[in-house]
Amino acid sequence: MRIYRTALPATALAASLVLTGCGGDGAGKGGAPGPKGAAGSALSAVDALPVKGRAPKTGYSRDQFGKGWTDTDHNGCETREDILKRDLVDVKLKDKCDIASGRLVHDPYTGESITFTRGASKIDIDHVVALSDAWQKGAQQWDRQKRAAFANDPLNLIAVDASANRRKSDGDAATWLPPYKAYRCTYVADQVAVKKKYGVWLTDAEKAAMKTVLDGCPDQKLPAG
Repeated sequence: MRIYRTALPATALAASLVLTGCGGDGAGKGGAPGPKGAAGSALSAVDALPVKGRAPKTGYSRDQFGKGWTDTDHNGCETREDILKRDLVDVKLKDKCDIASGRLVHDPYTGESITFTRGASKIDIDHVVALSDAWQKGAQQWDRQKRAAFANDPLNLIAVDASANRRKSDGDAATWLPPYKAYRCTYVADQVAVKKKYGVWLTDAEKAAMKTVLDGCPDQKLPAG
């Protein structure tokens, strides 16, 4: 069970992004508009996403997206173990599916190296677009099959430092970004790709925050998947 902490107010973090994007300030000299983004880039894809207000969180629970991890690719293993195998190195198996140990060489959220030991793990499998965030931006209208697919889609999953993940809570790009700034362009591009694939909308503040980050890396490709 994840323990959530309060994220920064959207206005405070959105303002700070002007100074902490991925290598650019999002605008030219004299306040000119920033880069538009090439075709196929995450920056160009942001403008195609719908923008609406955040719906109430009423009715949300983790079980709305399926009970725990499932085996959506039918390989006999739960999605969590598949993501650990994908993201860790020096992996040792407990059995056919379960990971006994491994190492996250470069945690995307902190930049640190983290050792994974089953039963005493400091690694979470994070939903890049949080389930609660998706619920408030369209997922409450989906059927359970689509929600389960969303919760188990490798495009939306990544092994990360557990403490950073819990600080993120269910924040979007307007309220939380990885402390490791070198990963922010990739992180936001991944969020854009997931929201585009499933039709999850943005808020005004979220869109502004995403564009501030991606203006500094206008050629960042939109991930496929």
